[in-house]
Amino acid sequence: MDITSILSIAQLVIAVLLIILVLLQERGGGVGAAFGGGDSGFQTQRRGMEKWTYSATIAGLILFAALSLALLLL
Repeated sequence: MDITSILSIAQLVIAVLLIILVLLQERGGGVGAAFGGGDSGFQTQRRGMEKWTYSATIAGLILFAALSLALLLL
């Protein structure tokens, strides 16, 4: 396996993870609402699992962009 195929596989895995993370961030519902909880109030600060999924999504997007740029340059 050469480096481009390894980077392509890594990019595919990160893309699938990003799809899952974005779907977990249902607007207004949060992670708690996905499991039957949730309230009707609006929360401006993220806490707990919502903060983790938000940070993981941003990190995944940066990694995905870096991999795309690396594949473009190779």
